[in-house]
Amino acid sequence: VQLQASGGGLVQAGDSLRLSCAAHGFTLGDYAVGWFRQVPGKERERVSCISNSGDRTYPADFAKGRFTVSRDDAKNTVDLQMSSLKPEDTAVYYCAINTICGTTLFAYSYWGHGTLVTVSS
Repeated sequence: VQLQASGGGLVQAGDSLRLSCAAHGFTLGDYAVGWFRQVPGKERERVSCISNSGDRTYPADFAKGRFTVSRDDAKNTVDLQMSSLKPEDTAVYYCAINTICGTTLFAYSYWGHGTLVTVSS
């Protein structure tokens, strides 16, 4: 049972990038899925979250208008589409599951390995 985030890479400011969170061993559609990011030396922060039904998303203020989270239950994945990327978006991005899109990080589980996004200026 694990989650795997993928799709990171090196892009230029203004570019777009799509990250994917894949579940192995369980049905991702049974859970709310959060995307998070962390810069070394800083606290992990939530980027966005999508409800288990997929009908509601909860983007952070910095993500509104630029980042969109969506789920594909057929593929058992949740994607994070990022556009208009900025150098300050550089971080390791993680996905994790929860029963609801709560704001408390320790309530999320199955973090797995993240994927590095680097945005050059």
